[in-house]
Amino acid sequence: MVTFFIALAVLIVGYLIYGKFIEKLFGADPKRETPAITMADGVDYVPMKPWRIFLIQFLNIAGVGPIIGAIMGAQFGTASFLWIVLGSIFAGAVHDYLAGMISLRTKGASLPEIHGMYLGDGMKQFMRGFTVILMILVGAVFVKTPAELLINNFTEGWSPYIWVIIILAYYMIATLLPIDKLIGKIYPVFGILLLGMAVAIFVAFIVYNPAIPEVFDSIKNTDPDPVKHPIFPMMFISIACGAISGFHATQSPLMARCMVNEKQGRPIFYGAMITEGVVALIWAAAAAYFFSPESGADLAGKGGAAIVGVIANTWFPRAIAVVTILGVISAAITSGDTALRSARLIVADFVHYNQKPIKNRLIVAIPIFAVTGAILVWSFLNKDSFDILWRYFAWANQVLAMVTLWAITVYLVKEKKKYIFSLVPAMFMTMVTMTYIFEFPAGKYIEGVGFSNVVAPIIAGCITILFTVLFFNFRRKNNNALQS
Repeated sequence: MVTFFIALAVLIVGYLIYGKFIEKLFGADPKRETPAITMADGVDYVPMKPWRIFLIQFLNIAGVGPIIGAIMGAQFGTASFLWIVLGSIFAGAVHDYLAGMISLRTKGASLPEIHGMYLGDGMKQFMRGFTVILMILVGAVFVKTPAELLINNFTEGWSPYIWVIIILAYYMIATLLPIDKLIGKIYPVFGILLLGMAVAIFVAFIVYNPAIPEVFDSIKNTDPDPVKHPIFPMMFISIACGAISGFHATQSPLMARCMVNEKQGRPIFYGAMITEGVVALIWAAAAAYFFSPESGADLAGKGGAAIVGVIANTWFPRAIAVVTILGVISAAITSGDTALRSARLIVADFVHYNQKPIKNRLIVAIPIFAVTGAILVWSFLNKDSFDILWRYFAWANQVLAMVTLWAITVYLVKEKKKYIFSLVPAMFMTMVTMTYIFEFPAGKYIEGVGFSNVVAPIIAGCITILFTVLFFNFRRKNNNALQS
């Protein structure tokens, strides 16, 4: 377990050193008034205690991503450990912190509005629709996952529609209520539960001392079908929430509207991402052992949710296993509802529709929930539909991260700050997402273009170079404008 403990230590040091550096780069000002003070409305702009905001942010961005995504990503071998650590410190946490702080500086602006400020009106209009669709996909995925976990572990024989209706009803309530009435009160408890679940797995490492693979031994692709699932780009799409995820930046404005001091940004945004990286690392390490022949576990054909149950029921007494599974369920549910809440706010910002009256919130929310419900009905009627939903969510999520990193980079240029620290992640994620889109096979639902694993990276490289050239052209024009 040497690799695991080194990786854990690097994540912590990364927060302390690189997180402080990024905070200094941005220039957090504790004396600057925040939107929670200047725009308080009792619904979305509500001051809250920083520890509470941290736990809500952590729970919002986590969901089942750092659990199921890390479990499935662990099939690629010890390379997954490297991506979780390096991705969290140098890409994901930078992305989350700067996106959150830009929102804080722009009256709690939703993510598409930030895209528009720095990438133009055309991009803003496109990303408004794209982001709302992604939020609906997240809502649908995070209804089906907890519904299946509840049925498989607690209510076997129930119709899945029972839990779907219950969860959707809860989502509607959480979406409509002021943020401090439900989310602000119970989500910190769920956040502690999710952290406790990770601690339980960590304790199991100490007790059982499982033979977790070491980076020193090999970083080869251990996926059952390495040709079909190469490390690049598949692993970087599979492990999103545990390394970098565009979804996170859609959640940051929710918390930016509740912060009362810019210095809270590093623990809330950068810190929550590093904490999620720790959770992902723990689950990836556990899964890596269970995927190995030494564990004796039969995981053939099992999805991430089922593997959670295998790990919990193998290592823990029934009571702790139940709590662990409930932690995964709560993680999914609490990301699903805030995703739909974000969709409501994005639409409201787009149409400039005051959200203080509950009637107005209903008018915006009902169409969003109708579309989410329709997707869920389709998913239960079609075989393998969940895998399709998850893949669409996965690549759309990373495309969103890519666009957000480019917007952040333009922001840094305009503010005369060192932009290289977001430019490199932006270029890398452009290469990852474009390779995936052009390489993934074109199926019934047109999930990808289907080019070969030689042609796709070449096209992706050309697109990355094009974006980089356009960026430096913008930088040159911006500098000339400042000098004139």
